[in-house]
Amino acid sequence: MTSLNRKFSLVSGRVNRQGGDLIGERAASHWLYIVPWGLRKVLNYIAQKYKNPPIYVTENGMDDEENETAIINEFLSDEKRVEYFKGYLGAVAQAIRDGVDIRGYFAWSLLDNFEWAEGYTKRFGLVYVDFKDGLKRYPKSSALWFSHFLKGKSVHDFGKN
Repeated sequence: MTSLNRKFSLVSGRVNRQGGDLIGERAASHWLYIVPWGLRKVLNYIAQKYKNPPIYVTENGMDDEENETAIINEFLSDEKRVEYFKGYLGAVAQAIRDGVDIRGYFAWSLLDNFEWAEGYTKRFGLVYVDFKDGLKRYPKSSALWFSHFLKGKSVHDFGKN
C-alpha cells in the first residue's frame, strides 16, 4: 500500500479513500478514474495558490477497452462517456461559479487514436475509427451529445436538428 496523502491510498492499482471506498469508477486504463469533483478541487486549488491565472483544460476524457469481437454499434453507444463529460463539464461550471478564471475546455479526444503507452487497445475518441476498414469514422453517442451541448440545446432537444 502506498499512501498518497492522509485521505487516499493506492492498493493494487486502485485509488481508495480513507476507509477503503474507491475514489471513483475506473475507466479502461488502470490509471484513469472518473472523479469530476477532483477537477473542481484542483481548479480551485490552482486559482487560490497562483492568484487565479487563466486556465485552459487541454485534455480531459476517458477511454473504453478495445474489443476485437464487438460490433461497431456497441462502441457507438458510449453512454458512460456522455455521463463522464456531463460530470466534468458540470465541475468546470461549478469552478467558474467559484470564481476560477477558466478560459477553455478541450475534450480528449475527437478521434480514437494511437495511445503512446497502450497502442490501439484503448479508445478515447468521441468518434469511432474503424482501424480495419480504411479508417472509416462513425460519431459515437458522446459526439452527438457534445454537439448538442455546444449548440446550447437541452437534453430534451437531443435528436432534433
